[in-house]
Amino acid sequence: MDLKNLIALSVIIFWPVIPLFWIPVHLMTGLFKRLGLATLIFPIIFWLPLAYSLYAIKERLLFYQITAPAFLTYLGWAFFISGLALHILTGIYLRFGLIGIPEFSDKVKIHLVKKGPFAIVRHPTYLAHSMIFLGAFLISGILTVGLIAILDFFTVHVIIIPFEEKELQRRFGDEYMEYKRRVPKFFPNFMRHSCISQAL
Repeated sequence: MDLKNLIALSVIIFWPVIPLFWIPVHLMTGLFKRLGLATLIFPIIFWLPLAYSLYAIKERLLFYQITAPAFLTYLGWAFFISGLALHILTGIYLRFGLIGIPEFSDKVKIHLVKKGPFAIVRHPTYLAHSMIFLGAFLISGILTVGLIAILDFFTVHVIIIPFEEKELQRRFGDEYMEYKRRVPKFFPNFMRHSCISQAL
Protein backbone atom coordinates (compact mmCIF):
# COMPACT_ATOMS: atom_id res chain seq x y z
CA MET A 1 0.00 0.00 0.00
CA ASP A 2 1.44 3.37 -1.00
CA LEU A 3 1.66 6.41 1.30
CA LYS A 4 -1.44 8.13 -0.12
CA ASN A 5 -3.63 5.09 0.44
CA LEU A 6 -2.13 4.58 3.90
CA ILE A 7 -3.03 8.16 4.87
CA ALA A 8 -6.54 7.71 3.46
CA LEU A 9 -7.07 4.40 5.28
CA SER A 10 -5.80 5.90 8.56
CA VAL A 11 -8.34 8.72 8.30
CA ILE A 12 -11.16 6.29 7.49
CA ILE A 13 -10.32 3.98 10.39
CA PHE A 14 -9.50 6.56 13.08
CA TRP A 15 -12.16 9.23 12.39
CA PRO A 16 -15.02 7.35 14.17
CA VAL A 17 -13.19 7.83 17.49
CA ILE A 18 -14.19 11.53 17.39
CA PRO A 19 -17.99 11.09 17.38
CA LEU A 20 -17.84 7.85 19.42
CA PHE A 21 -16.08 9.71 22.22
CA TRP A 22 -17.14 13.35 22.16
CA ILE A 23 -20.86 13.04 21.48
CA PRO A 24 -21.61 10.59 24.36
CA VAL A 25 -19.32 12.50 26.75
CA HIS A 26 -21.24 15.72 26.13
CA LEU A 27 -24.67 14.06 26.06
CA MET A 28 -24.22 11.99 29.23
CA THR A 29 -21.84 14.10 31.30
CA GLY A 30 -23.31 12.99 34.63
CA LEU A 31 -22.87 9.30 33.84
CA PHE A 32 -19.29 9.71 32.66
CA LYS A 33 -18.35 11.89 35.63
CA ARG A 34 -19.37 8.96 37.84
CA LEU A 35 -17.26 6.59 35.73
CA GLY A 36 -14.22 8.88 35.78
CA LEU A 37 -11.19 7.68 33.84
CA ALA A 38 -13.02 4.45 32.97
CA THR A 39 -14.83 6.63 30.39
CA LEU A 40 -11.78 6.30 28.13
CA ILE A 41 -12.45 2.56 27.77
CA PHE A 42 -15.87 2.99 26.14
CA PRO A 43 -14.87 4.55 22.79
CA ILE A 44 -12.14 1.91 22.45
CA ILE A 45 -14.62 -0.94 23.08
CA PHE A 46 -16.97 0.38 20.38
CA TRP A 47 -14.24 1.55 18.02
CA LEU A 48 -12.13 -1.63 17.84
CA PRO A 49 -14.75 -3.84 16.12
CA LEU A 50 -15.67 -0.94 13.83
CA ALA A 51 -12.00 -0.39 12.96
CA TYR A 52 -11.61 -4.09 12.17
CA SER A 53 -14.73 -4.02 9.96
CA LEU A 54 -13.48 -0.95 8.07
CA TYR A 55 -10.08 -2.54 7.55
CA ALA A 56 -11.75 -5.72 6.27
CA ILE A 57 -13.46 -3.78 3.47
CA LYS A 58 -10.57 -1.41 2.79
CA GLU A 59 -10.42 -2.27 -0.94
CA ARG A 60 -13.98 -1.05 -1.43
CA LEU A 61 -13.43 2.05 0.72
CA LEU A 62 -10.31 3.00 -1.24
CA PHE A 63 -11.67 2.05 -4.67
CA TYR A 64 -13.48 5.25 -5.70
CA GLN A 65 -10.84 7.80 -6.45
CA ILE A 66 -10.42 10.95 -8.51
CA THR A 67 -7.18 12.22 -9.97
CA ALA A 68 -6.60 15.81 -8.91
CA PRO A 69 -4.22 18.27 -10.58
CA ALA A 70 -0.72 18.31 -9.10
CA PHE A 71 -1.17 21.71 -7.44
CA LEU A 72 -4.14 20.36 -5.45
CA THR A 73 -2.00 17.46 -4.24
CA TYR A 74 0.65 19.95 -3.05
CA LEU A 75 -2.08 22.02 -1.42
CA GLY A 76 -3.31 18.83 0.24
CA TRP A 77 0.12 18.17 1.72
CA ALA A 78 0.23 21.76 3.02
CA PHE A 79 -3.17 21.33 4.70
CA PHE A 80 -2.28 17.89 6.06
CA ILE A 81 1.09 18.87 7.56
CA SER A 82 -0.23 22.20 8.90
CA GLY A 83 -3.20 20.40 10.45
CA LEU A 84 -0.92 17.88 12.17
CA ALA A 85 1.30 20.71 13.47
CA LEU A 86 -1.73 22.63 14.74
CA HIS A 87 -3.09 19.50 16.44
CA ILE A 88 0.23 18.93 18.22
CA LEU A 89 0.33 22.59 19.26
CA THR A 90 -3.20 22.51 20.68
CA GLY A 91 -2.26 19.32 22.52
CA ILE A 92 0.64 21.14 24.16
CA TYR A 93 -1.64 23.95 25.32
CA LEU A 94 -4.58 21.74 26.35
CA ARG A 95 -2.70 18.84 27.95
CA PHE A 96 -5.44 16.80 29.73
CA GLY A 97 -8.17 18.77 27.95
CA LEU A 98 -7.23 17.26 24.60
CA ILE A 99 -8.59 13.88 25.65
CA GLY A 100 -11.56 15.35 27.50
CA ILE A 101 -10.55 14.52 31.07
CA PRO A 102 -12.07 17.76 32.51
CA GLU A 103 -15.42 16.75 30.97
CA PHE A 104 -15.65 13.54 33.01
CA SER A 105 -13.41 14.17 36.01
CA ASP A 106 -13.70 16.95 38.60
CA LYS A 107 -10.30 15.97 39.97
CA VAL A 108 -8.49 17.65 37.08
CA LYS A 109 -8.79 21.42 37.31
CA ILE A 110 -7.82 23.45 34.29
CA HIS A 111 -8.02 27.12 33.41
CA LEU A 112 -9.53 28.55 30.26
CA VAL A 113 -6.82 28.39 27.59
CA LYS A 114 -6.70 31.66 25.65
CA LYS A 115 -3.11 31.69 24.40
CA GLY A 116 -1.36 30.32 21.32
CA PRO A 117 -3.79 28.99 18.69
CA PHE A 118 -6.67 29.61 21.13
CA ALA A 119 -6.04 33.35 20.77
CA ILE A 120 -6.89 33.05 17.05
CA VAL A 121 -9.86 30.62 17.10
CA ARG A 122 -11.85 29.07 19.94
CA HIS A 123 -11.67 25.54 18.53
CA PRO A 124 -8.25 25.04 16.91
CA THR A 125 -8.35 21.28 17.56
CA TYR A 126 -11.39 20.88 15.32
CA LEU A 127 -9.87 23.25 12.77
CA ALA A 128 -6.80 20.96 12.79
CA HIS A 129 -9.05 17.92 12.15
CA SER A 130 -10.68 19.65 9.19
CA MET A 131 -7.28 20.58 7.74
CA ILE A 132 -6.00 17.03 8.16
CA PHE A 133 -9.07 15.43 6.58
CA LEU A 134 -9.26 17.93 3.70
CA GLY A 135 -5.54 17.49 3.14
CA ALA A 136 -5.85 13.70 3.13
CA PHE A 137 -8.64 13.94 0.54
CA LEU A 138 -6.66 16.25 -1.75
CA ILE A 139 -3.57 14.05 -1.42
CA SER A 140 -5.35 10.74 -2.07
CA GLY A 141 -8.37 11.76 -4.15
CA ILE A 142 -10.30 8.98 -2.39
CA LEU A 143 -13.98 9.86 -2.20
CA THR A 144 -14.55 8.11 1.13
CA VAL A 145 -12.06 10.51 2.72
CA GLY A 146 -13.82 13.47 1.10
CA LEU A 147 -17.09 12.24 2.57
CA ILE A 148 -15.48 11.93 6.01
CA ALA A 149 -14.10 15.48 5.73
CA ILE A 150 -17.62 16.80 5.07
CA LEU A 151 -19.21 14.57 7.72
CA ASP A 152 -16.64 15.62 10.32
CA PHE A 153 -17.17 19.32 9.56
CA PHE A 154 -20.94 19.09 10.05
CA THR A 155 -20.72 16.76 13.07
CA VAL A 156 -18.33 19.13 14.79
CA HIS A 157 -20.30 22.29 13.98
CA VAL A 158 -23.84 21.01 14.49
CA ILE A 159 -23.33 18.66 17.46
CA ILE A 160 -19.96 18.75 19.22
CA ILE A 161 -19.08 22.46 19.35
CA PRO A 162 -22.50 23.58 20.67
CA PHE A 163 -22.30 20.97 23.46
CA GLU A 164 -18.71 21.91 24.22
CA GLU A 165 -19.41 25.64 24.35
CA LYS A 166 -22.34 25.08 26.70
CA GLU A 167 -20.05 23.09 29.01
CA LEU A 168 -17.31 25.74 28.84
CA GLN A 169 -19.81 28.48 29.60
CA ARG A 170 -21.02 26.50 32.63
CA ARG A 171 -17.47 25.92 33.80
CA PHE A 172 -15.95 29.38 33.21
CA GLY A 173 -18.99 31.69 33.17
CA ASP A 174 -18.38 35.34 32.25
CA GLU A 175 -14.73 34.68 31.44
CA TYR A 176 -15.76 32.34 28.63
CA MET A 177 -18.48 34.67 27.38
CA GLU A 178 -15.93 37.49 27.05
CA TYR A 179 -13.52 35.14 25.29
CA LYS A 180 -16.34 33.97 23.00
CA ARG A 181 -17.14 37.58 22.13
CA ARG A 182 -13.54 38.39 21.19
CA VAL A 183 -12.34 35.24 19.41
CA PRO A 184 -13.95 33.65 16.32
CA LYS A 185 -15.24 30.10 16.63
CA PHE A 186 -13.51 28.26 13.81
CA PHE A 187 -12.27 30.39 10.92
CA PRO A 188 -9.43 32.80 11.80
CA ASN A 189 -10.06 36.50 11.25
CA PHE A 190 -6.58 37.53 10.13
CA MET A 191 -7.72 41.07 9.28
CA ARG A 192 -8.79 41.59 12.90
CA HIS A 193 -5.49 40.24 14.26
CA SER A 194 -3.57 42.44 11.82
CA CYS A 195 -5.44 45.52 13.08
CA ILE A 196 -4.77 44.58 16.71
CA SER A 197 -1.05 44.07 16.00
CA GLN A 198 -0.80 47.47 14.31
CA ALA A 199 -2.61 49.13 17.20
CA LEU A 200 -0.11 47.60 19.66
